[in-house]
Amino acid sequence: MIRIDEIYTNTFGPWIQQNLPLTRMFFCDPPGHTNPSALMNQGEDVDEHNYIFFHDQEPIHLDIHQPLFDNVVQRNLDLNYGRGADHAIIVTSEYQSEFVQKVCDIYGWRDFYYFFHGWAALDWYRGYDKTFVIPSPEQRTICRSFLSANRIIGGRRNHRVMLMYHLLQNNIQNAWISFPKVCPVEGVAATSIAQRINPSMRDVFDSADLPWCFAGESDHPMHSCWLSLFRENSECLAHVINETVFHGNRQHLTEKTFKPICLRMPFVMVSTAYSLEYLKRYGFRTFDTIWDESYDQESDDDQRLIKISRLLKDLDDQSPKELDSMYRAARSIIEHNYQHFYGGGFEHILWQELTKMLAGIKHHVAHD
Repeated sequence: MIRIDEIYTNTFGPWIQQNLPLTRMFFCDPPGHTNPSALMNQGEDVDEHNYIFFHDQEPIHLDIHQPLFDNVVQRNLDLNYGRGADHAIIVTSEYQSEFVQKVCDIYGWRDFYYFFHGWAALDWYRGYDKTFVIPSPEQRTICRSFLSANRIIGGRRNHRVMLMYHLLQNNIQNAWISFPKVCPVEGVAATSIAQRINPSMRDVFDSADLPWCFAGESDHPMHSCWLSLFRENSECLAHVINETVFHGNRQHLTEKTFKPICLRMPFVMVSTAYSLEYLKRYGFRTFDTIWDESYDQESDDDQRLIKISRLLKDLDDQSPKELDSMYRAARSIIEHNYQHFYGGGFEHILWQELTKMLAGIKHHVAHD
């Protein structure tokens, strides 16, 4: 298993030194920070020929990240005694991304891909299978439809506000939902975001009596790097994965996707189109035999969100007995995903992918 906080210093750095010794490595630290001051590098000799920039933690937003990208270029102008880089590479965790392609067109970078957040989930959620905080499936009595936890709603996460709007409009009654009155990171009120999206939405949020929190919580704490809400999740049929990225032609899943897998739950994916298909590439199964997952093939973002909200409404309309029956029907899929995550299957696929990427980088530098 890769220790995610050491992936650059203990995995990529030594590999570059051993296989591409005239190559600089750049990455951002602390993780998640993308301003130029967070840019770290290994290697600074002017006789070096190449550089690899790991932008693998965050999705690409050119209007936000342009200063960072410009700084990467600026800090490598001295390569080859001022002649510039022979090979300039960006490594991302975005698959089939129009945004990666655009950045490469602008900066002349060659892109490579691996699934950073898969490794992060394996590291952060390790050991929960050796605890007694997650009830086994046979111990559960499902009485609620779904759990939807929402923390950051500002910035590029307007889709969470839109989903909440649809859930409010659909009068969801039997779900666990958390939603802040004010985004704890951006400091902007939910009503203001709703007003900006569509003025007609504001009245719905004004009457929602926000914030909504889970029992025992007075705010919306950060739970990214560990599992939580064990009782609430164990009561619910499904876990709603409110992913970071929802818009555009790309695949960018985070550790959020693996929470219901580790919690032994079915899930509904709120992400870009074809995210379920993308997840299946890594050996996981989804729940198309239990409910309609055609929302995943909907390329229109607004329509996909409407289809997701309709599915959640359908689940919420089920009786506790029907919800429990659906959970029982999903147990073989739940167990496959759980064993695939904790039993080494997922890690094996990730390691094959990562080493294949490194071999591709080495071949590119040697032959292109």
